[in-house]
Amino acid sequence: MTKITEELTKPLLIDGAMSTALEQLGADTNNPLWTASVLAKQPELVKAVHREYFTAGARLAITDTYQANIPAFINNGYSERQAHQLIRRAVTLAKEARDEDQQLTGIYNYVAGALGPYGAYLADGSEYTGAYHLSTAEYQQFHRPRLTDILSVGVDAIAIETQPRLDEVLAELELINELASTIPCYVSFSLKNHTSLPDGTPLSVAARTVAKYSNVFAIGINCVPLEEVAPAVATIHHATDKAVIAYPNSSAKYNPVTKTWSYPHGRRHFTSYLPQWLAAGLTIVGGCCTTTPHDIAALHEYLKGVNDND
Repeated sequence: MTKITEELTKPLLIDGAMSTALEQLGADTNNPLWTASVLAKQPELVKAVHREYFTAGARLAITDTYQANIPAFINNGYSERQAHQLIRRAVTLAKEARDEDQQLTGIYNYVAGALGPYGAYLADGSEYTGAYHLSTAEYQQFHRPRLTDILSVGVDAIAIETQPRLDEVLAELELINELASTIPCYVSFSLKNHTSLPDGTPLSVAARTVAKYSNVFAIGINCVPLEEVAPAVATIHHATDKAVIAYPNSSAKYNPVTKTWSYPHGRRHFTSYLPQWLAAGLTIVGGCCTTTPHDIAALHEYLKGVNDND
């Protein structure tokens, strides 16, 4: 067992959205690079967001590399050298925030290097549709430079997140096994509905397939509506004995044209759903797009009560 998996005897709290928290600090993320643009223009804000989430009680931070990839940076005017520097900077910022928090609290928290899907690079909402297809070699060619940069700085885990296609996940896992076979990974899918991925793969099949990789310590979902979490968690929990992770959005609806979120049914509160998620088998929880340190603090307070009663 690795140190992070040893933590999973109790629910583990991860962070929330980078984008929403950055916007609250005054950053402009409405561009094709999304939050990755802030790495170049206002990196201190990225570090500040990580610190806010640690202060709120998060034990695992996800690096600001979801949409930070070499082609995207080059397409937006950066050199290849600058692109590599910015990816490594994202990891360094998260680790610095973690180390500073540890100096204050004495608690060692974790940093996961984020690998967003190829669909995130397309910047058209394809991470929610899976409406693209590359060969295994092409997926790996896309992900290799970013993964290499993340590993060169060092992280506690790799987050393969918001994945709409099983074939891409398998290409990423094979690449990770080639470059760093012992590093812990979690896989988190986006959903078409609570039973299937956007590419049509049944969620139970996807969970069982990635569970065969020994370095995958958790399988789950992210950036899905709150209402879909419990049934999806139950599906994954019944399909595999791996830990189950979920970090939904606030039941907001994404507009890929304006790159904005709206709340057709009003903003929901995570803690009202958390009991049913835990009952369904959830082990690792946090928030995705539209969530804030306030949401993570509320989850922390609830989980503190759960853990204290165990």
